[in-house]
Amino acid sequence: MMKNIVKKSAFASLLFTLALGGCTSDFEEINTDPDALPKGEPSNILGYSIQSKGSVEGDYDATEKWAGYQVNIQYMDNYNYIPTNNTYGNKFSNCYNGIELMNDILSSTETSADQLKNIRWVARIWSQYLWLTTVDEFGDIPFTEANKVSEGILKPKYDRQADIYPAILNSLKAIADEMSAGLGDDNLGNGDFLFKGDVAKWRKFCNSLRLRAAMRIVNVAPDLAKSNIEEIAQDLSKYPILDSSEDNAYLYWQGSKPYNEPWYDNSLSRDDYGMSNIFVAHLTKMEDPRCASIMKPAEADGQYRGYENGALSAPANLKTVSRVGALYRDVADGFTPFLKSCENYFILAEAALRGWNVGISAKDAYEKAVRLSMDDNEISSEEADKYLAGKGKFDNTLERIYMEEWVALFKEDREAWSLYRRTGFPKEIQTSGEYPGKFCIFGDEHNDVPFRMPYPDNEYVYNKENLEAVTANIVDNTWGEKMWWDTRTGVK
Repeated sequence: MMKNIVKKSAFASLLFTLALGGCTSDFEEINTDPDALPKGEPSNILGYSIQSKGSVEGDYDATEKWAGYQVNIQYMDNYNYIPTNNTYGNKFSNCYNGIELMNDILSSTETSADQLKNIRWVARIWSQYLWLTTVDEFGDIPFTEANKVSEGILKPKYDRQADIYPAILNSLKAIADEMSAGLGDDNLGNGDFLFKGDVAKWRKFCNSLRLRAAMRIVNVAPDLAKSNIEEIAQDLSKYPILDSSEDNAYLYWQGSKPYNEPWYDNSLSRDDYGMSNIFVAHLTKMEDPRCASIMKPAEADGQYRGYENGALSAPANLKTVSRVGALYRDVADGFTPFLKSCENYFILAEAALRGWNVGISAKDAYEKAVRLSMDDNEISSEEADKYLAGKGKFDNTLERIYMEEWVALFKEDREAWSLYRRTGFPKEIQTSGEYPGKFCIFGDEHNDVPFRMPYPDNEYVYNKENLEAVTANIVDNTWGEKMWWDTRTGVK
């Protein structure tokens, strides 16, 4: 208990200290707080950025619905399926704020670079995570000219995804190669809310991000995807990856306001969401033991039951619909996942099934991925064995890999939405429910969940010319032109 109290106190005090550090500026002496820190400590800055990212990614948005996991059961206005400009402006700005903070860490430690290798590597890795999540969400974004106000660039150009993903891969490889020569001696401090100062896990996180980015573009740049994934998989001693549930990149929350886990915080006053019929139907059909961890039986009759994706009217009785399981929503100091170890092995399973040389068979990688996911959900190894020998048995198809990965990604909704956009699985996201059809708001038909998040209003106001250069083929904010790596047909 005392250890938990200390952890929670550190979480809150670090954020408070960083806020103090941000109070100073070049004002006259009379306006300068003599008790404020002149600049935030690197560890505090890192912690602030991790917590901020967790807030915008971990809170309820529409990606739970777009990924096929949860649905609205109250306030059925289809708002989540028709996002307006600025619906996700906080996600867009969070990237650039976070990149600026990481740049601050790098600039403030430049003169001591040899003594502060670890914090500098972590700042660079975290920057690539911010870039990757944001380009996944929005598509083309300011990249090469971003955050360069000091150089006189007030209206940065938008870079194409085809240029951004290779740049992210190159940066991650460069960092990984540097870290392979030996880790530094500096302590990351209490601001490392992801790995508690374990630099070796940041190294694994770096290589795991590279796997994720590479597989994302497999349908449009297969050679680049293959070379990156094979390089890592063939030399795991040089390029280690997250490979256990203990390695998972989870942000564990402090557990008291204002730092409750976001889904828990939502549960204190809201009951707007139930489980999707797509998700419930799949888990029950597969007799998946993770069902009991992921969701609760309906209060009315103790049965697992979902509700229609994109339904236009609420259920007659809210108690007939299952809600999110206790592990994911009932714990104040619960977690927001950024990357799970099981993802790496689903990627390796897919790579092996494509015929790539990744040092493990598709079956073995698949089974390890499923076992890791079972462990994430507190399912016994005996139950995992039974599932893999039964309905979860590997059948040598990409569909089986994709569907298992979809289940495993629960609560990592943005990543599951990306999996769907890349692969088209689960197919039911497009074909089920009242959602597909004509939206009277636009007078145009869309038969799929949004392809992207809409660019925020500020970009239309302050960077309109550069934004318009990449939005000519975007329809109704989120449809029209798909993501660069989304090669599906028949969706609009």
